[in-house]
Amino acid sequence: MRGSTGAEVPVTLLVVDDVAYLESAQACGLQLGPPAARTASTWGVGEAVRAAVELGVSSVVVGLGGSATNDGGAGLLLAAARQVVEGVDLVAASDVDVPLLGLFGATKTFGPQKGLDEADLLEVDGLLDAWVDAVCGPTPAQRRVADAPGAGAAGGLGLGLLLLGADRRPGVAVVAEAVGLDVACADADLVVSGEGSYDHTSRSGKVVHGVAQVAGRHARPCVAIAGRVTVGAREMRAMGVESAYAMLDLVGEERSFADPSGALADVAERVARTWSR
Repeated sequence: MRGSTGAEVPVTLLVVDDVAYLESAQACGLQLGPPAARTASTWGVGEAVRAAVELGVSSVVVGLGGSATNDGGAGLLLAAARQVVEGVDLVAASDVDVPLLGLFGATKTFGPQKGLDEADLLEVDGLLDAWVDAVCGPTPAQRRVADAPGAGAAGGLGLGLLLLGADRRPGVAVVAEAVGLDVACADADLVVSGEGSYDHTSRSGKVVHGVAQVAGRHARPCVAIAGRVTVGAREMRAMGVESAYAMLDLVGEERSFADPSGALADVAERVARTWSR
């Protein structure tokens, strides 16, 4: 499949009981080199959706997150037109509920992580506004889909899926159901979750918050391991997390990027020692 920068990347589809699961970051995630949100495309996600449909499944679940893109789902729509997915149930599983545009939209919230500086944000958001006019229409009623929760997920990939008729579900709920998280938390002494950046957006449907909610129902402590942590202790506990560990603080940026699996293992070992009986 075509990756976010146009280079070919491997994409894996998981098919279980007539349902295909696709993680969009495989096709539109960050790749080596500087971030390029202005040119990165979700075309590869559209190719992957098309490939899933051609397998004959009845439903395709697309996980949204970890994207390098901010194209409003344009690439997806070009590669997987509505007629391709006709008769197939699409599910957009998103870890955030942001809309596409505005102060709390995709560009303003996640653009800086994808290489957009302050001068770019207003211009790029304006380009997406024009894109919504083009694909939805100019009236408030026609544009309402762009304000839907999750429309701004993965740089607007959520909007593209909604325009293809997808139902939006919180990603953590989809995964929790698939892996039996509720039962697993009930049987555990400690619940560990994680994400790239544990910050103010983490409450908006992201994995750590969702896992902490499940752990809390069973009175189990939940801790988080993240690349960086910018949430204070009080806010952290309000979100149900007892403690959070930042890899950048504990092992440093250089090692975190040079040896991510080894660095993560070292941090996990430290967490295990801290929380062992």
